[in-house]
Amino acid sequence: MGEAFGRLAYLVVLLVAVGGILLVELRARPGHVLRLAAAWVMVFLGLVALAGMWDEIRASLRPGRPAGEVVSEGGGRIEVPLGEDGHFHLPAEVNGVALRFVVDTGATTIALGQADARRVGIDPARLAWSGQARTANGTVRTAAVTLDSVVVGGVRDRDVPALVLQSDLDMSLMGMSYLSRFARVSIEGERLVLER
Repeated sequence: MGEAFGRLAYLVVLLVAVGGILLVELRARPGHVLRLAAAWVMVFLGLVALAGMWDEIRASLRPGRPAGEVVSEGGGRIEVPLGEDGHFHLPAEVNGVALRFVVDTGATTIALGQADARRVGIDPARLAWSGQARTANGTVRTAAVTLDSVVVGGVRDRDVPALVLQSDLDMSLMGMSYLSRFARVSIEGERLVLER
Protein backbone atom coordinates (compact mmCIF):
# COMPACT_ATOMS: atom_id res chain seq x y z
CA MET A 1 0.00 0.00 0.00
CA GLY A 2 2.79 2.41 0.93
CA GLU A 3 4.68 1.71 -2.32
CA ALA A 4 1.55 2.31 -4.44
CA PHE A 5 0.88 5.58 -2.58
CA GLY A 6 4.49 6.67 -3.17
CA ARG A 7 4.19 6.01 -6.91
CA LEU A 8 0.88 7.89 -7.07
CA ALA A 9 2.36 10.87 -5.19
CA TYR A 10 5.35 10.90 -7.56
CA LEU A 11 3.07 10.88 -10.62
CA VAL A 12 0.93 13.70 -9.21
CA VAL A 13 4.02 15.84 -8.49
CA LEU A 14 5.37 15.10 -11.98
CA LEU A 15 2.02 15.96 -13.60
CA VAL A 16 1.78 19.25 -11.67
CA ALA A 17 5.37 20.20 -12.61
CA VAL A 18 4.98 19.38 -16.31
CA GLY A 19 1.51 20.92 -16.42
CA GLY A 20 2.80 24.12 -14.81
CA ILE A 21 5.63 24.44 -17.30
CA LEU A 22 3.23 23.88 -20.19
CA LEU A 23 0.82 26.55 -18.91
CA VAL A 24 3.62 29.11 -18.55
CA GLU A 25 4.96 28.34 -22.03
CA LEU A 26 1.45 28.24 -23.53
CA ARG A 27 0.80 31.82 -22.36
CA ALA A 28 4.15 33.04 -23.71
CA ARG A 29 4.23 31.17 -27.08
CA PRO A 30 0.92 29.35 -27.74
CA GLY A 31 1.61 28.36 -31.39
CA HIS A 32 5.02 26.89 -30.66
CA VAL A 33 3.80 24.92 -27.62
CA LEU A 34 0.83 23.47 -29.52
CA ARG A 35 3.10 22.31 -32.35
CA LEU A 36 5.46 20.67 -29.87
CA ALA A 37 2.55 19.02 -28.05
CA ALA A 38 1.18 17.66 -31.36
CA ALA A 39 4.61 16.30 -32.25
CA TRP A 40 4.93 14.54 -28.89
CA VAL A 41 1.44 13.07 -29.23
CA MET A 42 2.44 11.66 -32.64
CA VAL A 43 5.66 10.21 -31.20
CA PHE A 44 3.68 8.61 -28.36
CA LEU A 45 1.11 7.11 -30.77
CA GLY A 46 3.91 5.80 -32.99
CA LEU A 47 5.55 4.07 -30.01
CA VAL A 48 2.23 2.52 -28.96
CA ALA A 49 1.69 1.21 -32.52
CA LEU A 50 5.25 -0.14 -32.64
CA ALA A 51 4.80 -1.93 -29.31
CA GLY A 52 1.54 -3.48 -30.52
CA MET A 53 3.14 -4.81 -33.71
CA TRP A 54 6.50 -5.77 -32.22
CA ASP A 55 5.99 -9.55 -32.49
CA GLU A 56 5.17 -9.34 -36.21
CA ILE A 57 8.08 -6.96 -36.86
CA ARG A 58 10.52 -9.19 -34.98
CA ALA A 59 9.29 -12.29 -36.85
CA SER A 60 9.73 -10.56 -40.22
CA LEU A 61 13.25 -9.39 -39.34
CA ARG A 62 14.38 -12.78 -38.05
CA PRO A 63 15.95 -14.87 -40.80
CA GLY A 64 14.72 -18.39 -41.24
CA ARG A 65 11.45 -20.17 -41.60
CA PRO A 66 8.15 -19.70 -39.76
CA ALA A 67 7.81 -21.35 -36.36
CA GLY A 68 6.65 -24.92 -36.59
CA GLU A 69 7.85 -25.44 -40.15
CA VAL A 70 9.99 -28.56 -40.26
CA VAL A 71 13.00 -28.46 -42.52
CA SER A 72 14.09 -31.92 -43.63
CA GLU A 73 17.50 -31.93 -45.24
CA GLY A 74 17.52 -35.60 -46.16
CA GLY A 75 19.52 -38.33 -44.52
CA GLY A 76 17.20 -38.23 -41.52
CA ARG A 77 18.13 -34.65 -40.47
CA ILE A 78 15.21 -32.55 -39.27
CA GLU A 79 15.41 -28.91 -38.15
CA VAL A 80 12.68 -27.08 -36.25
CA PRO A 81 12.86 -23.30 -35.70
CA LEU A 82 12.16 -21.81 -32.28
CA GLY A 83 8.60 -20.47 -31.97
CA GLU A 84 7.75 -16.93 -30.94
CA ASP A 85 6.62 -18.30 -27.56
CA GLY A 86 10.09 -19.71 -26.84
CA HIS A 87 9.11 -23.35 -27.49
CA PHE A 88 9.87 -25.71 -30.34
CA HIS A 89 6.66 -26.74 -32.11
CA LEU A 90 7.04 -30.01 -33.95
CA PRO A 91 4.43 -30.76 -36.61
CA ALA A 92 3.81 -34.49 -36.97
CA GLU A 93 1.38 -36.81 -38.64
CA VAL A 94 -0.12 -39.23 -36.12
CA ASN A 95 -2.25 -42.08 -37.47
CA GLY A 96 -2.51 -40.07 -40.69
CA VAL A 97 -3.71 -36.87 -38.96
CA ALA A 98 -1.64 -33.67 -38.73
CA LEU A 99 -0.92 -32.59 -35.14
CA ARG A 100 1.35 -29.94 -33.67
CA PHE A 101 3.42 -30.96 -30.65
CA VAL A 102 5.34 -28.86 -28.17
CA VAL A 103 8.77 -30.43 -27.68
CA ASP A 104 9.14 -31.11 -23.96
CA THR A 105 12.38 -32.75 -22.86
CA GLY A 106 10.94 -32.89 -19.34
CA ALA A 107 8.13 -35.18 -20.53
CA THR A 108 8.87 -38.89 -20.38
CA THR A 109 6.73 -39.87 -23.34
CA ILE A 110 4.41 -38.53 -26.00
CA ALA A 111 1.43 -37.04 -24.15
CA LEU A 112 -1.77 -36.36 -26.08
CA GLY A 113 -4.50 -34.06 -24.91
CA GLN A 114 -7.98 -35.59 -25.17
CA ALA A 115 -8.95 -33.41 -28.16
CA ASP A 116 -5.88 -34.55 -30.13
CA ALA A 117 -6.52 -38.15 -29.08
CA ARG A 118 -10.02 -37.94 -30.59
CA ARG A 119 -8.60 -36.42 -33.78
CA VAL A 120 -6.30 -39.42 -34.31
CA GLY A 121 -9.07 -41.95 -33.68
CA ILE A 122 -8.70 -42.66 -29.96
CA ASP A 123 -11.90 -42.49 -27.88
CA PRO A 124 -10.99 -41.21 -24.38
CA ALA A 125 -14.24 -42.64 -22.98
CA ARG A 126 -13.03 -46.18 -23.78
CA LEU A 127 -9.60 -45.82 -22.19
CA ALA A 128 -8.41 -47.35 -18.92
CA TRP A 129 -7.20 -44.39 -16.86
CA SER A 130 -4.80 -46.43 -14.75
CA GLY A 131 -1.73 -44.21 -14.55
CA GLN A 132 -0.77 -40.80 -13.23
CA ALA A 133 1.52 -38.05 -14.43
CA ARG A 134 2.80 -34.90 -12.79
CA THR A 135 2.28 -31.81 -14.91
CA ALA A 136 2.75 -28.10 -14.36
CA ASN A 137 -0.92 -28.01 -13.35
CA GLY A 138 -0.68 -30.87 -10.86
CA THR A 139 -1.19 -34.63 -11.06
CA VAL A 140 -3.47 -35.98 -13.79
CA ARG A 141 -4.72 -39.43 -14.69
CA THR A 142 -3.28 -41.08 -17.78
CA ALA A 143 -4.12 -43.90 -20.16
CA ALA A 144 -1.47 -45.79 -22.11
CA VAL A 145 -2.05 -46.12 -25.87
CA THR A 146 -0.09 -47.22 -28.92
CA LEU A 147 -0.06 -44.93 -31.93
CA ASP A 148 -0.11 -46.81 -35.25
CA SER A 149 2.27 -44.35 -36.88
CA VAL A 150 4.11 -41.09 -36.21
CA VAL A 151 5.68 -39.21 -39.13
CA VAL A 152 7.98 -36.23 -38.56
CA GLY A 153 9.76 -34.56 -41.46
CA GLY A 154 9.46 -37.67 -43.63
CA VAL A 155 10.72 -40.02 -40.89
CA ARG A 156 8.07 -42.67 -40.07
CA ASP A 157 7.83 -44.74 -36.90
CA ARG A 158 5.24 -47.44 -36.24
CA ASP A 159 3.68 -48.72 -33.00
CA VAL A 160 4.74 -45.74 -30.91
CA PRO A 161 3.79 -45.83 -27.20
CA ALA A 162 2.09 -42.71 -25.83
CA LEU A 163 -0.15 -41.46 -23.06
CA VAL A 164 -3.48 -39.66 -23.19
CA LEU A 165 -3.87 -37.16 -20.36
CA GLN A 166 -7.19 -36.77 -18.59
CA SER A 167 -6.92 -33.01 -18.38
CA ASP A 168 -7.82 -29.82 -20.23
CA LEU A 169 -4.46 -29.83 -22.01
CA ASP A 170 -4.93 -27.83 -25.21
CA MET A 171 -1.70 -29.11 -26.76
CA SER A 172 0.16 -32.36 -27.07
CA LEU A 173 3.71 -32.90 -25.86
CA MET A 174 6.55 -34.64 -27.68
CA GLY A 175 8.55 -36.26 -24.92
CA MET A 176 11.80 -38.16 -24.59
CA SER A 177 10.51 -41.63 -25.47
CA TYR A 178 10.04 -40.43 -29.04
CA LEU A 179 12.99 -38.02 -29.17
CA SER A 180 15.33 -40.79 -27.99
CA ARG A 181 14.59 -42.66 -31.25
CA PHE A 182 16.91 -40.14 -32.89
CA ALA A 183 20.68 -40.66 -32.72
CA ARG A 184 21.20 -36.96 -32.06
CA VAL A 185 18.98 -34.31 -30.51
CA SER A 186 20.55 -30.89 -30.17
CA ILE A 187 19.71 -27.22 -29.97
CA GLU A 188 21.80 -25.10 -32.32
CA GLY A 189 21.04 -21.43 -31.84
CA GLU A 190 17.32 -21.09 -32.36
CA ARG A 191 16.89 -24.48 -34.02
CA LEU A 192 16.14 -27.94 -32.70
CA VAL A 193 18.05 -30.52 -34.75
CA LEU A 194 17.01 -34.17 -34.85
CA GLU A 195 19.14 -36.73 -36.70
CA ARG A 196 18.65 -40.45 -37.30
